[in-house]
Amino acid sequence: MRRTSEKNRQPLLFAELRREPEGRSPLARELAEFRQFGHKTRYATTVAELPAGRVVVDTFQNEFWTSAQRQGHPLHEVSYRACFKPQLPAFFVERLSAAGDVVYDPFMGRGTTPLEAALLGRVPAGNDVNPLSAMLLRPRLSPPSQAEVAARLQELDLSTARDVPDELLTFYHPETLRELCSLREWLLARQASRALDATDDWIRMITVNRLTGHSPGFLSVYTLPPNQAASLVAQRRINERRNQIPPRRDLRSVVLRKSKALLDAVREVDRQVLAATVARATLLTAGAASTSAIATASVQLVVTSPPFLDVVQYKDDNWLRCWFCGIDPAAVAMTMARTVEVWAAAMGEVFTELHRVVRQGGYVAFEVGEVRRGTVRLEEVVIPVAIAAGFRPDLVLINAQKFTKTANCWGIANNDKGTNTNRVVVLARD
Repeated sequence: MRRTSEKNRQPLLFAELRREPEGRSPLARELAEFRQFGHKTRYATTVAELPAGRVVVDTFQNEFWTSAQRQGHPLHEVSYRACFKPQLPAFFVERLSAAGDVVYDPFMGRGTTPLEAALLGRVPAGNDVNPLSAMLLRPRLSPPSQAEVAARLQELDLSTARDVPDELLTFYHPETLRELCSLREWLLARQASRALDATDDWIRMITVNRLTGHSPGFLSVYTLPPNQAASLVAQRRINERRNQIPPRRDLRSVVLRKSKALLDAVREVDRQVLAATVARATLLTAGAASTSAIATASVQLVVTSPPFLDVVQYKDDNWLRCWFCGIDPAAVAMTMARTVEVWAAAMGEVFTELHRVVRQGGYVAFEVGEVRRGTVRLEEVVIPVAIAAGFRPDLVLINAQKFTKTANCWGIANNDKGTNTNRVVVLARD
């Protein structure tokens, strides 16, 4: 595969779209005329290099979904590193699928695509090599009531822990840590005996998402944002710098408060819609190129965002969550390619599998972001490997927005380092 060198890469030359080429797809025609947030769509072309020559793909840039922080359903408010907003999958689910269709994400992370698909009446399918992903998603597809959560927590004896790791006192007050370890041992025993039910599942998911954070709503002392855990060494430095010691947090109160925030927003109609699709839901823990449990030609739409080279260190970020859930992070074979060539080869295998599971007339929306300060545009890499697998590139969508709360947290200015653009390659299965 030939690839334009970073030194010779030309910037995309955007302009106002003045004419409509024949044969443009319905989605492309809609994007060309999109004005929902008051901006005109800008048009360019993405050029991908193939052995047989160049492929030129229509590229549309606008604000296609809102930059507001809290516009999605509250059930999505579960933290995970590098997750996208629910508006992204909703944009494609509403346009490229119908009620009852299967919508799939082979790199589901916290499960944004399957959950949003289920809330929109589609059948959710999700996969991730990390077992945490299914643990984060499954409870939100079948949410219990607040009363059930409160009753279960009240039943538990949180003073029975046999193993309380001293090193975790870096994060937790001794009494909080004993409660946390007691709950951990109880959940692992329930899982081992196959007695884990929907309420247990929910409590585990909420606890996982309250393990560390930077407010009294979390179990830990002040630390990094909740989508990643600091290392023990890094946390000791934070504690020294801030002259802080872990405060006492009551585990039951923390879990109940977060549960209420999520469950109060679940309407009866939401429960009915979820119940109508969850029986057909597919949740897998496997490599994205090895999903034999998904039937051939069964998926209408894929909306996904794969790991971007080695930009995010998922194992390091999730070490504490893995401990709580009894997962060995070293056994999780994450795709962490250090070079574009290695990443492209891995994605080629994934696209071959996606070509098997996506039915004729179906689509893939493959979000690739922009990495390494814009010197690597992964859409130019994705298009050739997707073509080799049998897909036809329809368009590239670039969603550009003002900077977000997260970007500001990390000291990243608006549209710097690709932080505030979603770059999505839309591919058709003819």
